[in-house]
Amino acid sequence: MAVIAVAGGLGAPGATTTAMALLLTWPLATGHRVVLAECDPDGGAILPGALQGTLGNTHGLRNLALAGRQNQLAEAFWRQLVDVTDAGSRDRLVLPGLYDPAHASSMGPVWDQLARLFAGVEEHRHDVLVDLGRRGAFGASAPLVQRADVVLMVARNTLRGLQSAEVRLGALREQLGSAAEIGLVLVNQGPFSPEEVRKHLGAPVVVTMPWRPAEADVLSDGASQPRKFEACELMRAARSASSAVQDLVAVRRGRLGVPAGPDQGQVSAGAR
Repeated sequence: MAVIAVAGGLGAPGATTTAMALLLTWPLATGHRVVLAECDPDGGAILPGALQGTLGNTHGLRNLALAGRQNQLAEAFWRQLVDVTDAGSRDRLVLPGLYDPAHASSMGPVWDQLARLFAGVEEHRHDVLVDLGRRGAFGASAPLVQRADVVLMVARNTLRGLQSAEVRLGALREQLGSAAEIGLVLVNQGPFSPEEVRKHLGAPVVVTMPWRPAEADVLSDGASQPRKFEACELMRAARSASSAVQDLVAVRRGRLGVPAGPDQGQVSAGAR
């Protein structure tokens, strides 16, 4: 199991949409779960978007700030997760983000605690997707990316998108060194091919996501699902990304000399 950080850049390239697509298509063996933690300091989009405001502000990252200061983060974390499966199986879970960016200042000491919690959660047959948004990979929330196995940089394959990605990749490499593997998620809105992008940015292209605004709106804004949405081009692309991401995890863990796919017994009581 692994911790995978998803980072965006300027121009809203689609980090949260990508993270939601991965959450809904991530392959799960029996007893395994995947958690998407929305950790964008600029505020979350899932509660008012994909979840259509149905939960108000009753769940989310903001509620963990006080718990973290009281050393109760691990217990509080599980109570904040929202099941996004139709069957209520609780194997695809979301931690909604901040509903007010002003609350980011109260999260300062909590980011590192969360990063350590995510690294522990993945040992209990949970994969963790961390949506960092536009600037969550840097600043006070940087521990989240520093403890990830893989960082996925989402960028549109336009000139503007790739220039933004190049700057952010340089900053990530300087910050992380060899601590994590970095891959690219291309949103196919521009003229540059995956091979051109790979050569120019010096990072593997994990997946090319099609430019399908109507399909993306289902994930970003809770729009009505078209028929057979699970089989649409956007979701098929997301489904194909998992093996490439796991390859990056294996490379990283092989370099560190740790197992690529730990499966360490039953999920802890708090996770049930």
